[in-house]
Amino acid sequence: MSGMRKAVGLALVLALAGCSSNSTQQQGMQSASKDDTLEAYTQLGLQYLRAGDTLSAKDALQRALEIDDDYAGIYNGLALIFQVEQEFDLAEKNFRKAVSLDSDSAIFHNNFGAFLYARGRYEEACTELARATEDPFYPRRAQSFENLGRCYRTLGRSEAAQHAFERALHLGPVRSLALLELTDLHLRAGRVSEAQSYYDRFSELIDSRQVEHSAQSLWLGIQLSRLNGNGTRAATYSLLLKSLYPQSPEFALYKESMQ
Repeated sequence: MSGMRKAVGLALVLALAGCSSNSTQQQGMQSASKDDTLEAYTQLGLQYLRAGDTLSAKDALQRALEIDDDYAGIYNGLALIFQVEQEFDLAEKNFRKAVSLDSDSAIFHNNFGAFLYARGRYEEACTELARATEDPFYPRRAQSFENLGRCYRTLGRSEAAQHAFERALHLGPVRSLALLELTDLHLRAGRVSEAQSYYDRFSELIDSRQVEHSAQSLWLGIQLSRLNGNGTRAATYSLLLKSLYPQSPEFALYKESMQ
C-alpha cells in the first residue's frame, strides 16, 4: 500500500472510530462519516486515474462500492477508467449507470457525451451534452456549451451550433474556442463582418497573452486578411502556420489555396 493510501486510510479509520455508539446523535455522525468515507474513496480513485494508475484507481472505487453500490460518482469514475483502458462496453455500461442514478448531474452527462462523441455516436452525444448544459450552477457550463456546439457542427446543424457557442460566450467572454468557431461559422456563411468581429475579440486575447494561436486561428486569420486585402498580415499568419503547424489540415488547406 502506498504512502498516500496509508494516510487516507488512516484518516478514514479515525473518522469512523468515534461513531460506535447507538445514540441518535452519534448515529447521525456515523451516517455523515460514511458519506465522507464514500466521497473520499471516490475522489482518491479519480486522483489515481489522473496520475495514470488505473489499477489503484479501481481498487479505491471498489472500496467505495463496498460502502454504497448506489453512489453515482463511483460509476462515473469506473467509466472514465474503462474508457482510458479502451474497455468501451464496460465504460458505456458504467456511464449509463451513473446517469441513471443521478440524472441531474451535469458532469456525468458531459463525460458520457464526450465518450459517445469520441465513439462517433454524434446524435447520442449531442443529447447527453445538451443535458449537461441544463444545470445553471454547473461551474463548467460554458465549456459544455462549447462541446455541444462542436457536436452540432459535426452533425451539420449550423444554427444550433451558433446558438450554443453564443451561450458559451454569454457565460464566459474569454472562450477562445467559441470565438474561433463563431468566426468560422460566419465566414463559411459569407458574413465577413461578423466573422471579423469575433476574430478581433480572439485577437485581443492573443495580444493580452491569454491564449496562443492554433492552426485553426491562423488559417482563419489568413482567410480574413485576404478578404480584407491585407496581404502583409496574411503573409505573417502564413509564416506562423508553416512554422508552428506544418502537419496540420489547416496548412494543407493553405497550400491548396496557393495552387
